Amino acid sequence: MNTYNESDLKEFCEKVLEKMGMRKDYSEVVADSLVKANLEGTDSHGISRLPIYAKRFMDKRINVNPDIKVTKKAPSVLQIDGDNGLGHVVSWKAIREGMEAAKENGTAAIAIRNSNHFGTAAYFCQMACEQNLACIGFTNSPPGIAPWGGKEAFFGTNPIAFGFPTGNDQPVIIDLSTSIVARGKIILAAKQGNEIPGDWAIDEDGNSTKDPAAALRGSVLPLGGAKGAALALAVEILTGVLSGAAFGPHVKNLYDDNETENANVGHFFLLLDIKKFMDLTLFFTSIQNLLQEMKEVPKKPDVSEIRYPGERRKRESASRLLTGIELSGNVEQELKDLGEKFNIPFPEARSLDHSSKSLSL
Repeated sequence: MNTYNESDLKEFCEKVLEKMGMRKDYSEVVADSLVKANLEGTDSHGISRLPIYAKRFMDKRINVNPDIKVTKKAPSVLQIDGDNGLGHVVSWKAIREGMEAAKENGTAAIAIRNSNHFGTAAYFCQMACEQNLACIGFTNSPPGIAPWGGKEAFFGTNPIAFGFPTGNDQPVIIDLSTSIVARGKIILAAKQGNEIPGDWAIDEDGNSTKDPAAALRGSVLPLGGAKGAALALAVEILTGVLSGAAFGPHVKNLYDDNETENANVGHFFLLLDIKKFMDLTLFFTSIQNLLQEMKEVPKKPDVSEIRYPGERRKRESASRLLTGIELSGNVEQELKDLGEKFNIPFPEARSLDHSSKSLSL
């Protein structure tokens, strides 16, 4: 696989989006979110998503410059209509509104409807942590998980994310799907022609499968069995029912070329201003003590270090900033084809000795 500079990929994203008519501040957010996902090792939600977003802009299934509106505002409650915009942009605007409310009132609950895929939930938790706010984020998605005991996808993979500032540049970031694996990883495996582990998904007949295409026609398995399916239901209620967005099988699939209706994805964020709960310095001291004591727990023989959620992301990002971001041949070709449509050259690959391209993580 070829390797690319983070800055070059981000610039390419911005140019493509702006050539499609997206306003500059929106294009910067989308490019930053996508390439940051690659930097942090979440390649399934990175720049490989740009071609499908561009396709949906071109066929008018997503508004390139949505008129995002606050439809209801109470002291600690915001309802947002995303005007069928890309979820990265809609959530970015919503989080900015919510941060102001949280700083004024201590908390802010943000319910968002009429949106689309928003990339990684971690991105928005990181935004909040930079302002010393804690964040809990949820989103629904097109059907990917069968109800426990079922064989047909009904719930989305419905991620849950938490972000807690720590007083330094490495917050606690927990971002996980209620499925055993993010559906994006299966989409990426199908795109790259790779098999998936046999315990990730079932096919249309309810049998385990290693074929990503069969898995996409069937169902991803829930995290933790029945418990994961229950969490998926809870997220569906918060993001779909409470927000007024679509829910369950009514959320439309971005990848379905035959679909004509808007996806109407729902998101839900809860922001907490830590200063309204306790002294910020005391919170930072306490959370750092908690994390340090956790890391000092006696380790299993094959474990060299106990890490808290967010550490791997930070270290991976630092490594890839130095060594570059690898793209598979299929993803690389899709991006080159996209660039040709808009007369935007894809950046040159880095010339590196792959044998020396890693840092200790």
